[in-house]
Amino acid sequence: MDDKKLTQLLADVKSDQITIDDAVEKLRHLPFEDMGFARIDHHRHIRCGFPEVIYCPGKTTEHIVKIFLLLAKKGNNVIASRADREVYDAIAAQLDHPGLRYEELARMVILDQCDMPPTEHYIAVVTAGTADLPVATEAKLTAETMGQRTEFVCDVGVAGIHRLIGHSRTMEILREASVVIVVAGMEGALASVVGGLVNSPVIGVPTSVGYGANFQGLSALLTMLNSCASGITVVNIDNGFGAGYAASMINARLEKQR
Repeated sequence: MDDKKLTQLLADVKSDQITIDDAVEKLRHLPFEDMGFARIDHHRHIRCGFPEVIYCPGKTTEHIVKIFLLLAKKGNNVIASRADREVYDAIAAQLDHPGLRYEELARMVILDQCDMPPTEHYIAVVTAGTADLPVATEAKLTAETMGQRTEFVCDVGVAGIHRLIGHSRTMEILREASVVIVVAGMEGALASVVGGLVNSPVIGVPTSVGYGANFQGLSALLTMLNSCASGITVVNIDNGFGAGYAASMINARLEKQR
């Protein structure tokens, strides 16, 4: 249930297209549906603009499948993050839908089942190195599943910064983006560089890519948090989903103002 569907439901009641009892039945599971092992937040789309997302680690495959199928029944796009291939296979065995797919690199199960008009504003997703692609792809796919347009810029880390500032088309993409997501491991310096070149919000995503003193992403996290460039905010280590979600909320606001 989202704002558009709720408005249509109320309009149908007003015009006697459906009965009040039928409308009550459709609204019965708002704001949540208790499954015993989980309480599915069907009201979240109305509050936040996108349905609940399934974080898979720590859950059994059986529970993930049941939650996924229940969310799918509502007609919205569905995301299961950090999912293994066996999770996708289990879902696909019970859900035959052309919009269901598994994104290996990002470890995401995605169900696209509602049309979303293309956005004029877009989100740029930038990676320091190829090793950062899994997290960056998670951010990119999250934003796209939420209906946002993205542009991808790969492998422009500070070890070869000429690949960024020496390429006019790349700089044009960054400067025209409404939000820039910068994904970097090692020392994480790319976020500061980009933050000093653009006039849009920058979301830094530190990754666990790096040698021992990287401390599984802690050094990149601290570098981004201590950036002297204004306009940078930082999500948790390897949290591409969080960056993609936050950037989508910003971009969606700009679209409403058009």
